Parts: sequence; C-alpha cells; structure tokens
Amino acid sequence: MLDPRRLSLLRDLAATGTIAAAAERAGCTAAAASQQLAALERDLGAALLERSARSVRLTEAGRVLADHAGRLLTSLDEAERAVRDVAGLRGGTIRIAAFATAGTSFVIPALTVFRRRHPDIELRFAELESAEALPDVRVGAIDLAVTHEYTPLSRPDLRGLDQRPLYREPMLLAVPRNLTPAESRLADLADFAATPWVAALTSTGFQAATEMACRAAGFEPRVDIRVHSYPMVLSMVGAGFGVALVPQLAAVPHRGVAYLPIARPTGLARQIYATTRSTDRSPAIRALTRYLNDSLGRNTPS
Repeated sequence: MLDPRRLSLLRDLAATGTIAAAAERAGCTAAAASQQLAALERDLGAALLERSARSVRLTEAGRVLADHAGRLLTSLDEAERAVRDVAGLRGGTIRIAAFATAGTSFVIPALTVFRRRHPDIELRFAELESAEALPDVRVGAIDLAVTHEYTPLSRPDLRGLDQRPLYREPMLLAVPRNLTPAESRLADLADFAATPWVAALTSTGFQAATEMACRAAGFEPRVDIRVHSYPMVLSMVGAGFGVALVPQLAAVPHRGVAYLPIARPTGLARQIYATTRSTDRSPAIRALTRYLNDSLGRNTPS
C-alpha cells in the first residue's frame, strides 16, 4: 500500500520543481522529504527521481506516478470530507421501514422533524411489516426499521441485529357497541369465547396475536373474517361481524366500535422497537432514534 504522505511529496515536487519547496509545503525539512521520496522508490522498486549535485527531476515513472498521485489524493480528500459530513449529519442516506400504524402515528412526524433539521441527509422509506423488515435490516437493505413483537409470543431471530425499545402498547378488545358489557369496562376474553372474531394478521409466525391471546384465555377463537388492515378490522367490528384484538395505536375512534381494556389474560401488549444492525454506529441513526422517541411522547396516549 502506497503511503499518501509520500505520494503528496511526489505530487508537490512535480508542481514546484524542487525538494526544498515540496518539503516546505509538507512542513518538514528537505532532508526528511528526500528520505521519504527514497522510501517511495524502494516501495515500488522503481527510480522516480534523477538526482544531480544541484537539481532533481522526475523520471518517466515519476511523472506517471505524480499524475496518478494527484487524482488519488483528491479522491482521498473527497472521501474524508464525505465521512465527516455523514458523521456531522450533513450528508448520506438513511433507509427506513415501519409498519403502517407506527408510520401514521409517530414515524412520519419524526421523519418530518429529521428532514427539517438535517436537510442534506436523504431519507428513503418503505412500509414493511416486521417479518419482512428484519431480514432487510440484517442484509443492509434497510438501516432502521420500526418493528413490533407481541408478548408473550416467542421472539424472532435477532442475530446480527440491535433493538432499542420505543413503546409498549397494550392490546385492547374492539367490540360492537351493542356488545359492550354494561357492568364493566374491562374485558375477560373468556367471556367472548362464543363470539365470532375478526383477525388482522396471518395465523402463522410471531404475529398470531389473536390466537395466542384466546388460547391463553382457555379457548380457540372462531375466526370468521381475516383482513389485512386495521381500518378494515374496525369496519367489520363496527358492522357487527365480530370482535377483534387491536393494539392501542390502531384504536382510533370508529363508528359503532367500543374499546375495552383487557383484564384477563394479563400482559397482552405489543412492544415496538427501533431495529438496526448491531455493527451500525451511524450518528444519523442515533439522531433519528431520538426523534422517534420524541415523536412518541407527543403522539401516543399517556
């Protein structure tokens, strides 16, 4: 590997014509500069200078290397500036993913603040469910994903990943208003064992929240309707087709729907994380995580 300091001396010698002038630019003595140039010749095994008692000139090999040295050193300077810009939040690109309810409730506001404060950093966003986002973070296609896990389901494969907890949101039971128990505003899922259920997510993997919760309450839910979005879940519940588990962020006001806190089984929640690669120490990622926390404080129920 060629030493950039020696290449810089050779470039300056080509520009100034003397070792003394090149040494002055480098801030060293002429003797030290001459020793460094001699070392460069040894590194390459080629004569770069023709020396006489009163002068020095570049050989053809020296002129070729000096020309390349100028371009190489310019590229190194540009690389250093680019790294300093990224470290100082003045450049680079962040690729973000989030699931829908997080995106609409607190991720988009956080990205808006980030873009306003750091306009030179390019933001790219994709809406992805956690099962899709985790592998993309691991292989470097996504830099930060807002992901979730339902407790007490088993955890996914997190090898090579780092997770910072952002928010633990309780699960609520969405019921048609005519099914709301008059004597209580707390739900025991066992009381709804004979009721049809609406499920928003697939029946496999760590997203199987409805089946997990009902089994913990001692019964197998009768899932008559499966849909892919919480607005559709709430529309089905409001129309009287069944009851549904929804996380707090998805529990928006909806005609014909009431939300009940769940007393039994206990501990039903969705934990939200900022998920990154374990090796990623980007200042921009750390800043964005702070903005996500701040946005959660402003945009989620206390």
